Amino acid sequence: MINKKTERLLAAAIVLYLLIIIFPFIWVFLTSLKPESEIWGSGAFKILADQPTLEHYEALFRGNILNALKNSLIISSITTMYVTIIAAIAAYAIARLKFWGKRLLLAVVLATSMFPQMTVVGPIYQAFVKLNWTNSYFISLPYSMIALPVAIYILVTHFNKVPKEMEESAKIDGASKMKTFTNIILPLALPGIFTSAIITFISVWNEFLLALTLNPDSSYHTATVAITFLRGQFQIFWGQVTAATVVVTIPTLIIVILFQRQIISGLTSGAVKE
Repeated sequence: MINKKTERLLAAAIVLYLLIIIFPFIWVFLTSLKPESEIWGSGAFKILADQPTLEHYEALFRGNILNALKNSLIISSITTMYVTIIAAIAAYAIARLKFWGKRLLLAVVLATSMFPQMTVVGPIYQAFVKLNWTNSYFISLPYSMIALPVAIYILVTHFNKVPKEMEESAKIDGASKMKTFTNIILPLALPGIFTSAIITFISVWNEFLLALTLNPDSSYHTATVAITFLRGQFQIFWGQVTAATVVVTIPTLIIVILFQRQIISGLTSGAVKE
């Protein structure tokens, strides 16, 4: 058994670890409240500003950030909806159908998410130029490369946990395969669907390379791309950059805080065999 001294040391180590993780965001937030003169020079390492100000946030919202946040919300929502639907259908087929190479297929699907984006951004850009899809919300389509494999992998685990007897009972009662899937299987796999949707939304919200390459027009910039354009000819507006970082991080932070139980439940469900 672990004695009290060990428990205290372990608790202290966990608290220290959490502080190390949280510190960068706290520092960025505190920096966003400093006037430009205090970000540099001798006051750069002060934790609290001598003269706190909201001027960076005011300048930020006079720029393109609201439009960028709107674009991020639209693109993330569209991607989340269609990826979740496709992932649910594909994962159910992999979990229930019997065919040769099922494990290999699942491994290949998961391996596609590990490809470096730099290797595929060129062909995707050329395709978008030929289709005249640059500077549009069609950017949601290549985002499936990022989000779909992980969503399928999560949902396969949840569909495997649904007893096959429930499907057989529905079939005996005359329910079609589609009705069985929508009315019985999906509600039972709801934690996994919810988790895959949240992970998809967050990963698309934070994506940068494809958004910068496929949507170079500022009217279609996402929030992550808009941050990189907070600069002048000879300087970077670090106060606005830190303020934008805080603003862009808040939506995903709220989602994680509000739905942390569902996320943990969805990720851990199926991890232990009964």
